[in-house]
Amino acid sequence: MTDTESAIEHRAVDGSVLTARGAATRARILEAAEHVFAAYGWEQASIVKITERAAVAQGTFYRYWSSKKAIFDDLVEDLNRRVRRAMTEGAARGGNRAEAERYGFEGFFRFTAEHPALYRVIRQAEFASPDALHRHYERIADGYVEALEAAMGRGEVVRADPELIAYALMGIGELVGMRWILWSGTSEVPPDLIDQLMQFIQRGLGIER
Repeated sequence: MTDTESAIEHRAVDGSVLTARGAATRARILEAAEHVFAAYGWEQASIVKITERAAVAQGTFYRYWSSKKAIFDDLVEDLNRRVRRAMTEGAARGGNRAEAERYGFEGFFRFTAEHPALYRVIRQAEFASPDALHRHYERIADGYVEALEAAMGRGEVVRADPELIAYALMGIGELVGMRWILWSGTSEVPPDLIDQLMQFIQRGLGIER
């Protein structure tokens, strides 16, 4: 997380820096919003439902956000920050690109199992806030591109357009997670399928086993 992201997360509508108590209240409302948008969808979600879920007054909500769209955009950004952290921390365990891919995917799958709202909220963003949707994928891709370029420089993967590869890998992870976690209601992708997935990815990246 960058300093800029932290600053955005801990400021009120009027730009003032939040106290620890204010930051905790804001986080509680954002958590409630994650549940409400996932459960009701963009059209049926409301500030009333969010504040009721968070057990705060509506006036408290407006201290931190000016509208339903404002909190929705912050929710997309918050989910994006957290899923990138989960993927980055997972990938960091790898001693090479092949291991980094596996641990990064496992980090993503764990996060989606714990936060199924990620899928539902991001899909709502397609029509509720296209700019937020684009930022979500671009930020994940940026990190992927950087890691792939470094791996190419070390000769660990084939040389190709890193952005193309990044989006291809992101698509694989998203759909596999959707099929074996979101739709199945399980906490993980079966290990044998992870093994097969990694074999497929390694062949595509030209990684010698």
